Amino acid sequence: MLHARISGIASYVPEDILDNEMLSQMVDTNDEWITTRVGIKQRHILRDPDKGSSYMGIQAVNKLLAETGTKPEEVEVVICATSNPDYRFPSTGSIIVDGCKLPNAYSYDMEAACAGFLVALQEARAYVCSGIYKKVVVVAAEKMSSMVNYQDRSTCPLFGDGAAAVLVEPTEDENTGIMDAVFHVDGVGKDHLLMVAGGSAKPTTHATVDAGENFLFQEGRAVYKHAVTNMLTSSMDVMQRNGLSVDTVDYLVPHQANMRIIEAVADRAKFPMEKVLVNIEHTGNTSAASIPLCLDEFKGKLKKGDKIILTAFGAGFTWGAMYLIWDL
Repeated sequence: MLHARISGIASYVPEDILDNEMLSQMVDTNDEWITTRVGIKQRHILRDPDKGSSYMGIQAVNKLLAETGTKPEEVEVVICATSNPDYRFPSTGSIIVDGCKLPNAYSYDMEAACAGFLVALQEARAYVCSGIYKKVVVVAAEKMSSMVNYQDRSTCPLFGDGAAAVLVEPTEDENTGIMDAVFHVDGVGKDHLLMVAGGSAKPTTHATVDAGENFLFQEGRAVYKHAVTNMLTSSMDVMQRNGLSVDTVDYLVPHQANMRIIEAVADRAKFPMEKVLVNIEHTGNTSAASIPLCLDEFKGKLKKGDKIILTAFGAGFTWGAMYLIWDL
């Protein structure tokens, strides 16, 4: 029986940095306010107006192929997780495939907001375990700055840009790789976290632009409450059904949304913070890209055989958790 493993990981963040001091010149805020509330000091921003999420995805995928020694013609599928596609159509995945010159790869976008990487990874797992494909790339690419209102002090400090990619391949070793996952969705979250305009329900007009409805909207208190509860319960569920405990799990890797959320989940699950991987201080919230960016940053610390719980929560509300055994 085939199992799926992550056989490589790479990431890309833009060189330009927007730190809290710079942000305080743009909107009524300051470093202390941002740091104490969300734990972020800086975020990377793709400032070139002619470059979208695909640009960062191309950098991450090319780096992944180089580091894993994978030939472009060997890649069979590219799944792109993004809430910030370059265009309504064509898919950002198709642009990444073209930019990376992958002649045999099929590609598509999938959107599960901040939980996108985990959902895409589950799709890759299904392809590999079924035997349909042997080399699947999952890339999460998010130009979050494209949907942020830099006059809204409650949301603009949160988000940064970035991309990360993993290669998923088969293994016959049943004791390694992507082991299990749980996912949930609850449409009750629609009014708490959304972009009001720009879709088919409310197309962009001069009126929607003037009203700021083409920017991300978030009701912070409601999102915080649901995020903590749902990331906690999904993590505990996947641990319980795999016979895991806080003592036997090596690392928890939560979506890097907000330091208060991360600390609340860890505290309630009784995970010591030394077992929680966090990089939000210098990346901000990069939505679907946040978990793979964090994994790539800490891959030198991770050891083959480490038991890892990944958990994410995003718009929808959409949330879940995944159990994997590291195999790099």
